[in-house]
Amino acid sequence: MHKTLRCAPVLLALSAALLTGALPARADDQAGTHWQSVLASPLRTDADRKADAHRKSGEFLTFAEVKPGMKVFDVASGGGATAALLAAAVGSKGEVWAQNSKPNPKLDMRLGKATVPNLHAVVASFDDPVPKGTPPLDLITINMSYHDIVNTPTDRAAMNKHLYDALKPGGHLVIVDNSAKKGAGLSVTKTLHRIDEDTVVDEVTKAGFKVDARSDYLRAPSDPREKAFFEMNGAPDDKFAIRFVKK
Repeated sequence: MHKTLRCAPVLLALSAALLTGALPARADDQAGTHWQSVLASPLRTDADRKADAHRKSGEFLTFAEVKPGMKVFDVASGGGATAALLAAAVGSKGEVWAQNSKPNPKLDMRLGKATVPNLHAVVASFDDPVPKGTPPLDLITINMSYHDIVNTPTDRAAMNKHLYDALKPGGHLVIVDNSAKKGAGLSVTKTLHRIDEDTVVDEVTKAGFKVDARSDYLRAPSDPREKAFFEMNGAPDDKFAIRFVKK
């Protein structure tokens, strides 16, 4: 019999710092402390926690302005690491949907280990990822996967419009991805698994979104952006984080 796991309470974090549109270094250093109970949640695995130092999960939650009770949709969720983090952060009164274009065994295994009432697996195409009947959303996240979606036959203009329509007015879309050199466009999404930040902004704003804020919490100026992130041999790899808003 599965045991129901209750999400730990969430501390609200660093809202004043977010007003600037970019988190200062000191705020980045402190974000993990503000989200300590969420990062330690039993909804998350040891592998999730091991990745926190590299992914800066506390900074991600702060930048995404996650709050208890939110309804959140994670696109291209994979094995559900980001979705489980969000489920812990929104608490038992919130809900998270983890979307993939086909069933993901790792996500199924994650959900099979415990009853997680506020985390739902969704199988849907990227063209129209949010199922009908999903309530209006507060937040949508695409964490390290926009470049992967580029490498599928997805109509991204249609996808971005569906995401826009699925959000409440004032809702956010947060995209984090591996940074390509400025001007690279979509040319290295397959070879280097990177994408030009300006190209993402251009595609997403055409759907009606406005850029609300950017953060440097995953920036690595030393990265020449000439290798795939998984070929960096431990050297810091440059990533961008953009928060869009539905006006």
